[in-house]
Amino acid sequence: MLRRSFTALVLASACAVPLLAAAPPAAKPVAAPAGRNDYADAAFNAALGAGLRAFYTRDFPNARKNFEAALAIIPDNTLALSFLNATAAQTPPDLDNLVDAEEDALAKNPKSPLAHVRLGFSYMFASVGGRDRSIDAREELNAALNLDPTSQSAHTGLGIMREAERSANRAKTEFVAAIDADPHNVLAREYLAQIYQIDLKDPQRALTTIIDVPNLVPDYADIYFHLASLMHDLGQYEAAIAYATRGLQADVGHVGEAGQHGYTLLARIYLDEKRPEDARRVLKASLTAGTDTTYATTLLKKIDDGQYGKLPAATPAPTASSSPKPKKKLFP
Repeated sequence: MLRRSFTALVLASACAVPLLAAAPPAAKPVAAPAGRNDYADAAFNAALGAGLRAFYTRDFPNARKNFEAALAIIPDNTLALSFLNATAAQTPPDLDNLVDAEEDALAKNPKSPLAHVRLGFSYMFASVGGRDRSIDAREELNAALNLDPTSQSAHTGLGIMREAERSANRAKTEFVAAIDADPHNVLAREYLAQIYQIDLKDPQRALTTIIDVPNLVPDYADIYFHLASLMHDLGQYEAAIAYATRGLQADVGHVGEAGQHGYTLLARIYLDEKRPEDARRVLKASLTAGTDTTYATTLLKKIDDGQYGKLPAATPAPTASSSPKPKKKLFP
């Protein structure tokens, strides 16, 4: 089980080590909820997808440009709003400028729920960057709800803050309210699934909450990481491996949770499958990529000490020949 980290979107790390291809299983068909669906808008989807692909390859200028384009179409989509701020947070002056712009927008239109929400989200990310603006963020999100009690974006923001405070019941209330207003709210569903998985110990319900999210946002790398974690909890190891691999392939810049923790998650799945040699392989990849190095080193030592069974004996080296040497594998 892995708890959702709000700071994961702003982590930075080294370049990727390519993985062997593996496709995640197709999401089980589910009845589409009625009501709002931002992801049915082709123009919004195109801009959001381009932003996500740029973000996960560390092309932050293009990522921001595309997230701004997506928000110009649907201004209160919480996934695009979060990624806009996460992108700006990669360069602190950019986040400061975004906060200033949102404050100016609110001063011009103080009765706008959206203006309060946008500023509230920017204050939340300012807190992640080391400046505690959590009180200001909560004030802005509550102000938005006073103006529009059904604001799905304000409920989502407050839910994220409650979850960060480990107030699971209050966070759940906010996320359920957000989903009531917007059944396809990806961010609210993702956080709600984490509450079901970790706090309520109900991974099956968590899975049904997010299983179709890749159909809505196929370029969202971190959702594959969370699906892998859920499949791992449910003992569906092959599906877990496929989802974790897909997340690593999407997060090639190791910016989010999929790229930062996907290798060690894969290793734990392999260890549960009694495949220590595969676990060792991906842990070496984690060290090469510079991600989760402390945990990867600890697991590697346990494997080498035989705590997860004996590794296969090394194959004797063949005698030298005049044949051309094979190219070195990118993936160890």
